[in-house]
Amino acid sequence: MDPQGEALEAMSKHNGALYSALAISTPEELIFGHAPRPIRVGNGLVIGGGTVYPEVNFTLPAMEITAESMSDVQSQYVSMIEAVCARAVELQVPGLVVEFELLPPMTLEPDWGGDITAILRATLDKYAKADGLKCALRVTPNDIRSYLRPPRLHDGEMWDRMIRAFEVCAEAGADMVSIESTGGKEICDEALLYGDLHMAAFAIGVLACHDVANLWDHLVLTAGKHGVLACSDGAGGFGNTAMMLAHQRYIPKVWAAVVRVMTVARSLVAHEHGAVGPVKDSAYEGIYLKAITGCPISSAAAEAAVAFPIPFGNIARAAADLLSNESVQNVKLLGGLAPAISVEQLAYAARVLNCATAKGRAAALSLRDCLVESDARLDPQAYMLRPDVVIHLAGQIIAEPTPYRRVRRAAYGALEVLRAAHASGQVIIPPAELGWLERLSRQAERLPEGEEELIAGVANSLDANRVRLEDYGVRA
Repeated sequence: MDPQGEALEAMSKHNGALYSALAISTPEELIFGHAPRPIRVGNGLVIGGGTVYPEVNFTLPAMEITAESMSDVQSQYVSMIEAVCARAVELQVPGLVVEFELLPPMTLEPDWGGDITAILRATLDKYAKADGLKCALRVTPNDIRSYLRPPRLHDGEMWDRMIRAFEVCAEAGADMVSIESTGGKEICDEALLYGDLHMAAFAIGVLACHDVANLWDHLVLTAGKHGVLACSDGAGGFGNTAMMLAHQRYIPKVWAAVVRVMTVARSLVAHEHGAVGPVKDSAYEGIYLKAITGCPISSAAAEAAVAFPIPFGNIARAAADLLSNESVQNVKLLGGLAPAISVEQLAYAARVLNCATAKGRAAALSLRDCLVESDARLDPQAYMLRPDVVIHLAGQIIAEPTPYRRVRRAAYGALEVLRAAHASGQVIIPPAELGWLERLSRQAERLPEGEEELIAGVANSLDANRVRLEDYGVRA
């Protein structure tokens, strides 16, 4: 069976069983371009089979998205995909992935997203036929359930529209579908700002994990019905929110680093309910998921600076199977349209990784180690992406029997790693954050062992106007 067939079969056979062993057990095996479970998509692209490919993501310039403006919106996407494909062919890329992230109005009106998906599909197919471009299309609908407060998670108009968006885009030509679901975010955002580890563990380890399990049972069935791959559920709404808050100095970097590791258990639930990868680009917990599941990952490295500041632009390449720019608006720059410039940057970055792979294992590992060492010491968030740290913590995480226990272990283990790394001079932690390191460590030691005890401990702090526990299947 080919890699795509294996992936579809894996989707169809999911049963919610927890991963109990690492697919990659040594840091030396955790490297760019190679995944134990490669995936064939599109017209012959094998992701994780030895070659790193660019994955370009583009979006609209500032403009209204309405029925009246839809013709202009579609023209923007025509110009972007044409520019991207032409530049990719010119640069002789060995393959290309295009990600279309639906903006909220395109999920609220699923046919709009489907029409744009069809435009992208037709252009990719044109270049595949005329120029032999190996390519694939990933489509990521927006999680619009949060438009209602408190969110209605598994029924109602927003749920129906979101699931319909997956259906329509799959029918219109997507090869892969992903999401960055936000269940639990209504509680997590405030917990991040207050440095409240118990409430963050509740939001990520209880609410988010319950929601991802239910959501992915639906998404896998929807994707399988149309023969497309259900890839991943990125924790950008949690980990990247913390990263941006740390960048803006609202929260400590050590706290953002710990949150990143805590999101691993939440995103892993999608894989335990049928997701097969490649993991989404801005899901920087992806390197942990690769170690645990063996699936390939996309990673938005330094080229993601067009979308947001990034504290680990080199180390993010270390285990990437796809290199992404995260997203760029369709604006004109001196070198051309920004999406075409992004694909050029990604193509050159991937060439270097593939060149190292071609020179043999030693050269590839040497380059990977340079990428790691250039970032890891300078920021605790980067340090948590070191392959040796990933293998160490991933093994601890999957040794636990429930998603909440995995989040609890992730928090405790991440803080333990950071304390040891600071003591040995392996990572720079600003003096002002050392007190936070100890404060968070004390909170981690007091995290209850069981989910029920944690729920009982936070129940009186919950506002029924912000969160509907019954939607998560949680009883206070």
